[in-house]
Amino acid sequence: MTEHPARSVATVPTATYRVQLQPDHPFAAAARDVPAIAALGVSHLHLSPVLESVPGSTHGYDVTDHTRVRAELGGEAGLRALSRTAREHGLGLVVDIVPNHMSVPAPVSLNGPLWSVLADGPASPYAHWFDIDWEAGDGRVLLPVLGGRLNEELDALRVADGVLTYAEHRFPVRPGTETLPLPDLLDAQHYRLGWWRLARTDLNYRRFFSVSELIGVRVEDPEVFEATHERILALLEEGVVHGLRVDHPDGLADPGGYLRRLHRRTGGAWTVVEKILGPDERLPRGWPVAGTTGYDALRRLDAVFVDPEGAARLTDLYREVTRVADDAGGDWAATVHRAAREVVGHELDAEVRRLVRATRRALARADGQRRGDHADWALTRALRELLVRLPVYRLYWPPDDDPDLTDAFLTDLVAGARAAFPVPEEADTVDLVGRLVLGDRELFARFAQVSGALRAKSVEDTAFYRYLPLLSAAEVGGDPGRPALPPADFHAYCARLQRDWPETGTALSTHDTKRSADVRAALASLSEDPAGWGALLRQVMEATARSGGVALDPHTAWLVWQTAHGLGVPDRERLAGALLKSVREAGLHTTWTEPDAVYEERVERYLDAGPCGVGRAPLAAFAEATGPQARANVLGMALAHLTMPGVPDLYQGTERVYRVLVDPDNRRPVALDAPGETAGERPGEAPAEEKERLTRAALRLRRDHPQWFGAEARYTPLAAEGPAAEHCLAFGRGPGGQSPAVVTVVSRLTRRLADAGGWRGTALPLPPGRWRNLLGPDPRPVDGRADLGALLADLPVALLLRE
Repeated sequence: MTEHPARSVATVPTATYRVQLQPDHPFAAAARDVPAIAALGVSHLHLSPVLESVPGSTHGYDVTDHTRVRAELGGEAGLRALSRTAREHGLGLVVDIVPNHMSVPAPVSLNGPLWSVLADGPASPYAHWFDIDWEAGDGRVLLPVLGGRLNEELDALRVADGVLTYAEHRFPVRPGTETLPLPDLLDAQHYRLGWWRLARTDLNYRRFFSVSELIGVRVEDPEVFEATHERILALLEEGVVHGLRVDHPDGLADPGGYLRRLHRRTGGAWTVVEKILGPDERLPRGWPVAGTTGYDALRRLDAVFVDPEGAARLTDLYREVTRVADDAGGDWAATVHRAAREVVGHELDAEVRRLVRATRRALARADGQRRGDHADWALTRALRELLVRLPVYRLYWPPDDDPDLTDAFLTDLVAGARAAFPVPEEADTVDLVGRLVLGDRELFARFAQVSGALRAKSVEDTAFYRYLPLLSAAEVGGDPGRPALPPADFHAYCARLQRDWPETGTALSTHDTKRSADVRAALASLSEDPAGWGALLRQVMEATARSGGVALDPHTAWLVWQTAHGLGVPDRERLAGALLKSVREAGLHTTWTEPDAVYEERVERYLDAGPCGVGRAPLAAFAEATGPQARANVLGMALAHLTMPGVPDLYQGTERVYRVLVDPDNRRPVALDAPGETAGERPGEAPAEEKERLTRAALRLRRDHPQWFGAEARYTPLAAEGPAAEHCLAFGRGPGGQSPAVVTVVSRLTRRLADAGGWRGTALPLPPGRWRNLLGPDPRPVDGRADLGALLADLPVALLLRE
């Protein structure tokens, strides 16, 4: 392997720093930030996708060409220059890769393999690249790009020089058909142009979730794997890139097989996967990866700072104020179930129809003939009933399967699905489908791919926007039905990580989080003062009504006020964008495909009259009153994240106070050299410098002493003693088999702590040695028992280093 003639790069990162590349922030801009990022103490830059994608894309997940580094970012020369600069400062590069899908761009010619398939159909040398069901389309692939029905759009179609043009779209014309009358020419192509609404029912290619502009790639085919990974593998081999983040492996036919092939081809490079684990789900042990990208850690870090009693009272208040129906946001389980039924019967109808066809083929393989005693409607209902009951993203084929989940599938899920059939004899279809799914590899893969899409769309993209008691709990990987976890659960989770996945990724904010960690920290403080939040709501809602502000349903009004509190600054543009996305994703009053302009205008008018109007001052006063709790949460979450087992990933800008909402708000370039305050900071909270000082101290410890935090390290829970012991979360890190070398101490639920009179003599017994607090102003070491009142007098957190 050829290396740049500069500092060596750690094989396993000690910490990574995520940079969102886009045309306005290319490789050269990232290179300018390298000195500041290196000074923090991370070991690697974590780059968003770098291969060629749709022009202007601000994220890069819409890949169009796997053979080229994206020109808009500076091309391969720019990437290599960034790598050299990073290496000069001791940093390696971790790159995000997208194996599941490619873009269906406009014009399609940007995606050369797809252009070939549209031109030559199944005879194209690239036909096996894409997950297309040719039989379902009578030998043609549906392209749902038209603004209306075909007969209404004929006049907008043009043919010239072997190209069919529609608006910004360009499609190849099959040779020999150029002179046909337009209707005949359209019928003669290997594709069918259709109204965009037909994607819901007639689409015959696998896509990313319900996004028709992203077509599934059959990376399970060895030839496709090699072709789509050639450039990235070469960059790894040359030492330009040093590690990988794999986007959405659950969309693949065989995630485990793919990861094993990737492991062999990369020589075992450090790799993490964007796997969303359910609350009790475990990553398959057979996957040769370092672990996940960290949403499972995010959930624990959030939940340990939520007051369970306060969260319960907040939920009661939410139901009292909103009076929303159980299945529309009033009850978590009911909300998830209704959302799953809506998505599987609407957005994913085409995918279920394909599952029915796959079930028919599985029946034929199983019985040696095509059986007709199970009607399509029965197969459809059986598949839907099983899909909506699956409690995780997907099942895995042996050897990656979880026997407990498989057993539950054949018992609990099948039994529940049978109950949806009023006639017992017809319910036998469920038993048949259940056995076929687990016994036929093609059907299993299709079912698993659909179940992952269903889980993402129904839970993350729908239920999270409907169930609103505490918005911070509605986060990727989270469990809004159980927003709080005790320290014992956090310690048990960390112990499992250190034992099973010590080099996994951990995260607090990502490009996909709906709210940044500091927004969630402020929102979590509401669980410590539900009565105060209720009083504020009554005040501002009544004041908004009196001011002549437009009336808004209380369910959405709750969303508006909590979102405004979380952001912390009455930035109308950013709030309006996030609220519009929220109400459209919720789909209760307006949607992306059937927007209700009147309702959406009402939300904006309410925002203007309320949080940006008469509610501005009361919100600011409440923020100041709850500022100490928000500060404790911000610093506590950050320190716990940076010192717990795993490899922490810092999202750009989060070394300081960083308050942003859902994309695109969280994907704006960050100026790392800008002094002073950062996005959303306000009086009464942790200043940017305070959080940055904490971040530097923790990251430099990890960098300088990797043996204290890595695979051979030790995680030691520590318990405080005294009347306020539950308010202290503490643990030690150090070399395996030895006493801890560093101790993390954070405060939690500080409002209740203050109301009870403070620490009141509560102490933390320390491991043997003399300990110096790297974050406090007092240079005097402590030993034996640390009085928490004294230790945490200036900051609600401490990082103790053994002298």
